[in-house]
Amino acid sequence: MLGLTALYQSMIGPRPMQLAADSEGRAMVVLPRSRNGHYLAVGAINGRPVKFLVDTGATDVALSDGLAREIGLEFGPRMTVLTAAGPVRGWQTRLDSVQLGELALGDVRATIAPGLGNQALLGMSFLKHFTITQEGENLVIALPGVSRL
Repeated sequence: MLGLTALYQSMIGPRPMQLAADSEGRAMVVLPRSRNGHYLAVGAINGRPVKFLVDTGATDVALSDGLAREIGLEFGPRMTVLTAAGPVRGWQTRLDSVQLGELALGDVRATIAPGLGNQALLGMSFLKHFTITQEGENLVIALPGVSRL
């Protein structure tokens, strides 16, 4: 199921995200909803471009074992990852950096899970540091305290 989702997402691709700032110049990212109702974006993990699926239900940023090897990540302790398709075995790891537009964090907790394809889930280990609001067909991810557009 994860593989089919990843394949479908890679075929439709992310719609262009908008980079914006509030009246005080603080950065925010505005993501339009894709045709299938998800929020997709191109960002970076450890400086390498990555397609993200924004997933507020994911505890961590998550990526496939193949993508983790391409990026050169360390495979930490084994763990069981609970997915919509059931439990799978994965690994814990740390990311030196995660970037989405001008929003960036260092030392981000992540999970390596087989079956995610070339797309990563942008989970709460990154998102919890920002404010997230849905405005119509857009998802706005911003630094805390950023006023609305």
